[in-house]
Amino acid sequence: MKSIVSLLSLISTVALAGSPAIQRAWLDDRTVVTVPVATNRVTTLNFPGPIAAIDGAGFTVDGKSPGQFQLAHTKGSAFLSVRALSAKASANLNVRWNDRTYVFELNESNVPMLSLNLEALPTPNTAGVNNASEVSPLKLLALLDKAKAFPLLKVQQPQSVADVAFTTYDGKPLVSNFNDYEIQIEQTFRFNAEDTLVFRIGITNKADAPLIYQPDSFAIRAGNRLYHQSISDADGTVPPHGRSLVYFAITGAPDGGRNNLSLKNPFTVLVTRLSAPPPVVIVTNTPVAPLRSPKDQP
Repeated sequence: MKSIVSLLSLISTVALAGSPAIQRAWLDDRTVVTVPVATNRVTTLNFPGPIAAIDGAGFTVDGKSPGQFQLAHTKGSAFLSVRALSAKASANLNVRWNDRTYVFELNESNVPMLSLNLEALPTPNTAGVNNASEVSPLKLLALLDKAKAFPLLKVQQPQSVADVAFTTYDGKPLVSNFNDYEIQIEQTFRFNAEDTLVFRIGITNKADAPLIYQPDSFAIRAGNRLYHQSISDADGTVPPHGRSLVYFAITGAPDGGRNNLSLKNPFTVLVTRLSAPPPVVIVTNTPVAPLRSPKDQP
């Protein structure tokens, strides 16, 4: 499945340090953001500045009045917290910030998002000197196809890939290990004119259950910065003990300028996981005391 997204209107939600409970998203008043919320956990939405107003049906502030969700917010603060009050609870919450209304769809879930860090869409550099080139979805799709066909093009049409930088990380694989699954960067391509890097990665599922992830949530960490995908070709699932091949691209920088990323960077790949991780079983050598009936008591 191909997921084509606009660079600025993308709602990029990624797991930080491999945890789907802590995520971030661009604020886009044209997109509804879905937020899973639990009954026994608190979910906090963090805005870049003070919230002007909140509107929603089915919310209670004290937890005693009828409602599907309990809402906590202090006037003038830049965050709000919610908790589901019943199973299968569902409601939308409209938040007014910076003269715009942002819509959140809340759903009760046993795999909740605990913190959502919201960021304003980057403003293009008015000077225009360091702006990343605008790359259309069709152009991004063409770059993915060129990366896939790179070995053949290099032999049959070398002029078409003459300006493409390429590395395979031979002997020094870049692997991001998340315990029951891992992501390995196999190849990386840089299309300098479009300021776009295309990554070919392999996702290996080590667990007995399918690994389900959000196909449009890929991101890379280079140093202390995160770069969110501009396009991906992924189906969102890896079978038990299986391996899936994925292509995705990074275009520009989070601030709207060029990323100018070198292929020599030790990239880390992140993706939002939707399936729950397997339970951790702790085995001890402590003997279990046998059950004794009252008649056996001394």
